[in-house]
Amino acid sequence: MAATANRIERIEVEPGVRLAVEVPATSGKPVLMLSSSIGAGMGMWDEVVDRLSDQASIVRYDTRGHGQSDVPAGPYTIERLGLDALAILDALKIQRAVFCGLSLGGLTGMWLGVNRGERLAGLVLANTAANFPPASMWQDRAAAVRANGMGSLVAATLERWFTKAFRERAPKRMEQMAELIGATPAEGYAGCCEALAVADLKPQLSAISCPVQVICGAHDPSTPPARGEEIVAGIKGAQMVTLDAAHISAVEAPDAFARELTKFLSRASSAATT
Repeated sequence: MAATANRIERIEVEPGVRLAVEVPATSGKPVLMLSSSIGAGMGMWDEVVDRLSDQASIVRYDTRGHGQSDVPAGPYTIERLGLDALAILDALKIQRAVFCGLSLGGLTGMWLGVNRGERLAGLVLANTAANFPPASMWQDRAAAVRANGMGSLVAATLERWFTKAFRERAPKRMEQMAELIGATPAEGYAGCCEALAVADLKPQLSAISCPVQVICGAHDPSTPPARGEEIVAGIKGAQMVTLDAAHISAVEAPDAFARELTKFLSRASSAATT
């Protein structure tokens, strides 16, 4: 993917724990913060950054335990992941941002909307859900990566994340995504699995009051459109769109994803001035 001129900083989010954050050049553009899926680093947003860097001041980061970020001991919780995002905003002196999270990143965004809504100009919840049962699936997956490493999950993860047609027509990007998954520290992945096993924000969705856009993938086996409809039903004024993609729609349908983000940035900006 095209390289960006932005720099990577390691930002301390709690004593002794630093996360890798791509920091944009100073600008007067609206701030867009991107939060990734479990098992992926910030590189999963390359297509979106390429398309939107002239429209927004984009902050993206590696979730704790992922990519270039530290891998502290657990337990990991969705609250802790939300506090990490807030610590990054605080360190960058950003008061409010549009937060776009995909999968685990979307659940992190819901926690922010419920608990720190004053920091959000808007919330994009992509390929996600308010809970991820059954807990046993995540506990088993955590145990598997601790025992066998991440390599054992790469092939099955790519099959869930992308349609067969996309995997066949984008072999180079599939190699990059396989590398992202395989390079994820096993303990970081396992810790986030354990956070997903117990998190449930569905009863609290009505507390989210900022503008919300839900993005689903028509072919997503992990969080199908029905899960997006649950979010829309729980948040007043939330809107939903379904893209021709599987789970990582920001990679598989980047033009459509970027168009929806562009429209939403305008919507969030209008809401802030009314």
